[in-house]
Amino acid sequence: MNRLSRIFERAAEEDRLVVSIFLTIGHPSVSESRELTLAAIESGAEIIELGVPFSDPLADGATIQASSYKALQQGVTMRDCLDVAAAVRRKSDAALLLMGYTNPFLAYGLENLVRDATEAGVDGLIVPDLPPDEAGEFERALQGCDLSMVYLVAPTTNESRLKTVASHADGFLYCVSLTGTTGGEQIGQGVGDFLARVRRETSIPLVVGFGISRPDHIASLRGKANGAIIGGRFVRLIEEASDDERLDAARSYVESMVEAASGR
Repeated sequence: MNRLSRIFERAAEEDRLVVSIFLTIGHPSVSESRELTLAAIESGAEIIELGVPFSDPLADGATIQASSYKALQQGVTMRDCLDVAAAVRRKSDAALLLMGYTNPFLAYGLENLVRDATEAGVDGLIVPDLPPDEAGEFERALQGCDLSMVYLVAPTTNESRLKTVASHADGFLYCVSLTGTTGGEQIGQGVGDFLARVRRETSIPLVVGFGISRPDHIASLRGKANGAIIGGRFVRLIEEASDDERLDAARSYVESMVEAASGR
């Protein structure tokens, strides 16, 4: 049983959701990304999505796009992202996922990526612009290693497509709560029906993202999903907090979401 499986199994036994936090590596700096990741984990987050900066992040809204741009302006590379993962892994057993777009991964080289991500203690990849029927090269590269390939499904995904994605699913399914891009602060309407439809196709954990920003959003997913992803709101919080308040603000925010995930 890999790290992701253990995390979801333990959460199910304790009747709670798993909280996943996204942040862009290099925003506001590489060293602060590392400290913010550890702060989120210490506050109860069990999955961290380490955002790999990219010049054209089509699935992301203005907040995450801006954070990616700022990181690239500082010269942040894939190697920096892997170094952050390795540093966090030395101090934590949380699940670590690299979330990025196809081009940076291919530019780094899939063989190099699999080797270096495994060495760094990464648990998987999320590639929003790579559907499973175009991911053969990635899936072949991951064969024989313990890296999961996490795919996305949306409310607009039809039944045939849903079956295809579910058949490739590994680690968990990233269920987009609404159509559009990241960064909103309202969860999609009808998400319960959407999750029920996905659940009919697979027993893999379902984790909901896009628009989740408040504890009541998390609470509304209890009994429907296995986890929740907070991205845009966390990145915005980092942007808005002053340097000396940033870590405390991150801890307080994550704690509030974790409490809601536990039904408290």
